[in-house]
Amino acid sequence: MPKNDELRYGAPGETAVHLCVDMQRMFAESTEWRMPRLERVLPNILSITSTHPEKTIFTRFIPARSSGQGVGMWRHYYERWDSMTIDQLGPEMIGLVPDLARYVPPARTFDKHVYSPWTGTDLHQQLGGAGIDTVIITGGETDVCVLATMLGAIDWGFRVILVTDALCSSANETHDAMMNVYMNRFGEQVETVTTQTLLDNWPGGIGERRAS
Repeated sequence: MPKNDELRYGAPGETAVHLCVDMQRMFAESTEWRMPRLERVLPNILSITSTHPEKTIFTRFIPARSSGQGVGMWRHYYERWDSMTIDQLGPEMIGLVPDLARYVPPARTFDKHVYSPWTGTDLHQQLGGAGIDTVIITGGETDVCVLATMLGAIDWGFRVILVTDALCSSANETHDAMMNVYMNRFGEQVETVTTQTLLDNWPGGIGERRAS
């Protein structure tokens, strides 16, 4: 079993990005998809983002416009979750939580319509073209979109660093189960560290910090 809270392949550097998954208002506020743990991990995500705003990419999950839209089973999905369509939520709810939105720019957003940011997009080409070989993952949900983000990054050959105290879910049981899987099942391809360990090894320059 690999040792956790250790960067086994050394400190990340200029070839790393912080990929923050779906920290949006519709998951933070009073909706059917609210993640209660989001408030708990937000300060850690803010610490990483404020240290490396120009190295941060926020993915945003964009739901269907209205019930019944979508391909195949996604159509049934949005019939079940009609309350989470854009027409019902309001377009403002797909935005980032305000504490993170203020870092855009220099941070940027990357929109997706499915769990994985790698499916039907050129994200891997964008990162590869910029010389990025390491993705540092935070956000939610631990057991859904974070999982899809992590597996895609592995498949594309990126070094993957999961920040254990900067991940959240709407379900405690499956969050805890997935954390166990991340720490003990993907030992060769995923490094799991705390926010403090990450920042101790990935400090930002003076010009990279923004005032609180």
